[in-house]
Amino acid sequence: MAFTMHSHSGQFCPGHAVDQLEDIIRHAISVGYKTIGLTEHMPRYDERDLYPEEMDDPNGNLEALVHRHEAYLVESQRLQAKYASAIHIIIGFEAEFIRPDFSPLVHALATPPCVDYFIGSVHHVHSLPIDYDAATYASAVAASGGSEEQLYADYYDLQYAMLKALRPRIVGHFDLIRLLSGNPDKDIREWKGVWGKVKRNLELVAEQGGWLECNTAALRKGLDEPYPCRVIAEEWFKMGGKFTMSDDSHGIGHIATNYARGITYLESLGVEHVWTFQRRPHPGVENSTRAALEDASVPLREFREAFN
Repeated sequence: MAFTMHSHSGQFCPGHAVDQLEDIIRHAISVGYKTIGLTEHMPRYDERDLYPEEMDDPNGNLEALVHRHEAYLVESQRLQAKYASAIHIIIGFEAEFIRPDFSPLVHALATPPCVDYFIGSVHHVHSLPIDYDAATYASAVAASGGSEEQLYADYYDLQYAMLKALRPRIVGHFDLIRLLSGNPDKDIREWKGVWGKVKRNLELVAEQGGWLECNTAALRKGLDEPYPCRVIAEEWFKMGGKFTMSDDSHGIGHIATNYARGITYLESLGVEHVWTFQRRPHPGVENSTRAALEDASVPLREFREAFN
């Protein structure tokens, strides 16, 4: 049974992704997905958090982000019902934790009963996006005192604060910090302080019952390994941690991209199962009562069969 727990559309993340959400769902069905988690990015509420392409009309774009999220929840419920016989749609969002004051914003967005889960992600350090472009990444290094080692440490400290505050069921691209690094394949165990923070964070995720995603977007962006990289994935697996599977698609063209490589990667770690959610009831909620999410184990060999 193939699935993704992390996806985006151009309809609700314009400029960041492409394609209409319904078209993405139709394509996911056509490639054999049985479950898809919808996780559009949450709104941002402060002008300083806008991306350069959003600065033409800061107030208008901030307002649009909020209205777009509300429209997303309405549309996702419509699609959940329309395609219920073909695919199991779970409704969520990708949380931001640019600063600790994002915590109440995330919890408020998770309140509507149609929202099943959110992905806990960190895309910024020192309020600077670390996956946007090389120049902005360099600014983040400078904000960490000019040391990439310290930037990694600061990233994992902010991630730890996010984990404590939000307790996400799924942690997004655990080591996104390496994407724009000058040496993304560096064995971070050589940075003893950073490695200690990585293990501390993994232990907290395990304690909270969270999952790490095997996120194959890293491969389409030119990295040699999915998120998380091998040394982190091995440590997580050694702890008994569970993986889910994500293509982190930003349009039809990304659905299931590099999944065969991701499955081979997990097999090389000794992973035999990946995990997803089953929503009860599905579709919809009754009497504004939140649905229950049940953990569902999928044998990795069964997952691979969808891509043979």
